[in-house]
Amino acid sequence: MIEPTSLNGASEVGVASTFEDFFLAEHERLFKALYMLTGNREEADDLAQEAFLRAYERWDRVGTMDSPAGYVYRTALNLHRNRLRGLVVRARRVFAAVPAEDLSGPLAASHDVRSAVAQLPRGQREALILVDWLGLGSEEAGHVLGIDASSVRGRLHRAHATLRELLGGPDE
Repeated sequence: MIEPTSLNGASEVGVASTFEDFFLAEHERLFKALYMLTGNREEADDLAQEAFLRAYERWDRVGTMDSPAGYVYRTALNLHRNRLRGLVVRARRVFAAVPAEDLSGPLAASHDVRSAVAQLPRGQREALILVDWLGLGSEEAGHVLGIDASSVRGRLHRAHATLRELLGGPDE
């Protein structure tokens, strides 16, 4: 194992081994809790890594706390909340950027589109809204839905095909 060193080259073996013990004792529990919270292994892993990185950067203070684990859990939860807030802010920006008069279009066409979208299975409808209407990429939409990006693309393709059938659009 490579021992961490500080910027001036002096060894921090005592600090690192204490943090390493803490990491080994808490990582799996934190990951499981975050997985239960997010429902996504990759997001849970990212949050856990970021929380432990922040604890390591401040280990001189965190290591002396009554509950270093509490600090890491609180940090991970705050990171998750910040990610959710970011999604909400992006969604609001997308909706605010669309002029209200452009949303309705001709009343009959608008009703037909709403009716066709309502007929889509939930998974296809979610993918369509996240990618086509909110402008998220398939990776980001996959994180929101808790599925792979390729599954998002598949759902989106099927949604487009179904809408073409229902609305009489051109075939590809």
